[in-house]
Amino acid sequence: MRYLHTMVRVKDVDASLDFYCNKLGMTEVRRIDNDKGRFTLIFLAASKDEANGRASKAPLLELTYNWDPEEYDGGRNFGHLAYEVDDIYETCAKLQEQGVTINRPPRDGYMAFIKSPDNISIELLQKGEALAAQDPWASMENTGTW
Repeated sequence: MRYLHTMVRVKDVDASLDFYCNKLGMTEVRRIDNDKGRFTLIFLAASKDEANGRASKAPLLELTYNWDPEEYDGGRNFGHLAYEVDDIYETCAKLQEQGVTINRPPRDGYMAFIKSPDNISIELLQKGEALAAQDPWASMENTGTW
């Protein structure tokens, strides 16, 4: 068995692509428009998977956009997506500079949580060992939920 992808439903394709591609650095690798089913599927790869030419074999994030309006509350009980990052502090600082709220700051130098425009929790994990605690992260309070 091989893990293939995670699917999340999105309400606004442009806002979602801005978040996942422009802010998180993912790359769109495939798109399917299904006229009969009235939906669009957009598959995204993490930057390191795409850079290594492994996007076709890597786990992907599938954004599902249903053309007919529908409300999604809390990602339909979806837990979270998790991504490994090279430097948790640098990643969180860049996201914060771009207006992304750090819901659970990386106080431990290892883990942080943010949310997508569709209220999907995203866990960011430090690659390898935790970094030494440092401010402002070490003393930053949680914001909202994740």
